[in-house]
Amino acid sequence: MDLALFDLDETIICEDSTGLWLHWLVSQGFAPPAILQQEQALMDRYYQGTLSMEEYMDTTLAPLAGLATSTVSGWIRRFIQRDIVPRVYPAARDRMRWHQQRGDTVMVISASGEHLVAPIAQRLGADCALAIGVEVVDSRYSGKIFGPLTYKEGKVECVNRWLSQSSTRQFEKTWAYSDSINDLPMLENADRPHVVNPADTLLSLAQQRGWEVCNWVR
Repeated sequence: MDLALFDLDETIICEDSTGLWLHWLVSQGFAPPAILQQEQALMDRYYQGTLSMEEYMDTTLAPLAGLATSTVSGWIRRFIQRDIVPRVYPAARDRMRWHQQRGDTVMVISASGEHLVAPIAQRLGADCALAIGVEVVDSRYSGKIFGPLTYKEGKVECVNRWLSQSSTRQFEKTWAYSDSINDLPMLENADRPHVVNPADTLLSLAQQRGWEVCNWVR
């Protein structure tokens, strides 16, 4: 039995889940339109590899600060059905199913907040998820994050921590799927790394190292 790690944004789905979520919040009148420009500026830094994830999360969680988790969870269910499910790569869904048919554990691991990633992973049929911890105080979002970040080297740290929490989790090999150069540590740590629709830098590395290249389309 193996462990299969799937990045979420632009790996399982063809866009960025947090960006889609902010557009949904704005469309429903739950967030100001200006947040979209703020998020885009931060994403430009993400693609350059210079993003402060703490700053990104502070910005994108601001509309939820003070809101009840029960209210937001209802919003998220509607958002997933409208904006996430139609954007899943069929090949990603097939690969996740293939792993599960082999008896593998499928984990969605993302540098987005757990309030989005966990219900998306559940909706897609994954076995588990790791994401950035989102603080809840008295059943309301505080707008803050906690714990190690599932970003760059943090993804490897969080997976290792997850593995260490139970002696029953023993896997023969680890598979990893990602589109992003930011996930290079996760890919390098995997026995079977796969790059999905990679940009030139990651594609060049994959070709040099003999990693499998997946070209997934909607």
